[in-house]
Amino acid sequence: MRLSGADIIVRTIIEQGTKTVFGYPGGQIINVYDSLYKYQDELRHVLCAHEQGAAHAADGYARATGEVGVVIATSGPGATNLVTGIATAYLDSVPLVAITGNVPSYQLGTDSFQEIDITGITLPITKHNYVVGSAEELADTIREAYKLALSDRPGPVLVDVPKDIQIAQCEYEPLSPVCADQKKPAKDVRIEQAAACINLSHMPYVYFGGGLINSDAEEELLDLAEKIDAPIGCSFMGISGVPTDHPRFLGMQGMHGHYASSMAMHQADCIIALGVRFNDRVTGNRERFATRSQIVHIDIDGAELSKNVSPAHALRGDLKLTLQKLLPLLEPKEHPKWQSAIDQLKNDERWSMDRRDGMTPRNVLLALNRYTGGKLPVATDVGQHQMWAAQTCVFSEKRRFISSGGLGTMGFGMGAAMGAQLATGQRTVLVTGDGSFGMCLNELATAVHERIPLVILLLNNGVLGMVRQWQTLFFDKHYSNTVLDRATDFVALSKAFGADGVRVTDLDGLDSALSTAFKSDGPYLIECIIDKDEFVLPMLPPGGSMDDIITKVGG
Repeated sequence: MRLSGADIIVRTIIEQGTKTVFGYPGGQIINVYDSLYKYQDELRHVLCAHEQGAAHAADGYARATGEVGVVIATSGPGATNLVTGIATAYLDSVPLVAITGNVPSYQLGTDSFQEIDITGITLPITKHNYVVGSAEELADTIREAYKLALSDRPGPVLVDVPKDIQIAQCEYEPLSPVCADQKKPAKDVRIEQAAACINLSHMPYVYFGGGLINSDAEEELLDLAEKIDAPIGCSFMGISGVPTDHPRFLGMQGMHGHYASSMAMHQADCIIALGVRFNDRVTGNRERFATRSQIVHIDIDGAELSKNVSPAHALRGDLKLTLQKLLPLLEPKEHPKWQSAIDQLKNDERWSMDRRDGMTPRNVLLALNRYTGGKLPVATDVGQHQMWAAQTCVFSEKRRFISSGGLGTMGFGMGAAMGAQLATGQRTVLVTGDGSFGMCLNELATAVHERIPLVILLLNNGVLGMVRQWQTLFFDKHYSNTVLDRATDFVALSKAFGADGVRVTDLDGLDSALSTAFKSDGPYLIECIIDKDEFVLPMLPPGGSMDDIITKVGG
């Protein structure tokens, strides 16, 4: 059939099985929006309040499903507004396809109105990007973008389409949805060497990240830990990869990780690292990291092997397939002394937990857990509230923790929460802070219009809490520009957008508010007033090692 380039773009997105896209129209993408109108019965478009919110929504959609998220924007400022969202997806390995319009191809390079070299701008933060040169290339380019976004280590791909290419007509032949490239295990000799190393271990620790979730290797991970009698910890990006209540799971490791998880990793004689990249938040001072441990590092991206730490054994390959070949080579072991040490660390952690009464961050999130049951998506913005959620929220299913790890994008939350809800059909929670929420509350307009059932749990301490915490501990309490001191009434503001909300100051009020929010058919905001001097603990000080971990202020 003969179609315009704009129709081919939309038809190819439908062909790939995508049900929902996010975006914002403009002059250089208007032809695609005309096509979206024609095909609105087959493809839902969610009009966001800002292109950055649309990019985060597509990101949240992808994180919650493992499928490609799609965002559409016009040229110039529309395209550049996507940049933070694309970078967020890139650093967290999220499959995203961004489609941008541009000025006609014969005007490229002339500084036309709203012309920008978006492929040049996004080159460092995409797996690949394209400027489409003809209508005949369009369908195959979009198919290739989907394939690239999903294959190996997932990530974002951008397709820039000049306006004349959207208008031009050519033949279109629908095809089946593309599949990711075939996955491969690590080399047999590497697997054998790694197995020999693990078999010699007496204090093994299994450590996984987001790569494990992308590989669907949760079952193999649990089999591994059971066979070698090892505790399990995860990176921030690994949260929800295994059920929170699994008896071997110690929780998140790292700068603000669980004490038992971080210290077990520090004491282990063998770390089996699965789909993680050992960034600075994990290692602290790299010269003092895991000094008594042999590291077996498995990752699909060879660039991550030996980049931040020097493993004894580096295996490049798909985690699921590699673990399936590794498991038969491992000797069943029991390590009673090691398990006794782990039990002691868990006991130490219990005693160091915040046990205060009242509206503490931990108590707020424990109340939330009673309503999510570990089954609902929980998205966050970035800051103290994000770390409290990572430490306290429980999950029984994977892909239910939606948060910006690598880039740490304040303002990520509302868009991501909307995307996750539309992807899963489940009521979704956004845990946010007053600083982050101020960067993305415009998307309340979108959530209200689309009748998206969101519970927005806003922890309001009147400050930029994480920066203030650093200023308290390391900058002699020089509170430079971290006291917000704003008169914003978030409850009144939510009602102005057409949502409902309530402010709570005690746990009884919170429980009542949560009960109402979880019955609401649209967004419902709960503003929780907390103290400005609440800290996220434990904390690994900058430049320190796990020997320097802070579990209480002044300690």
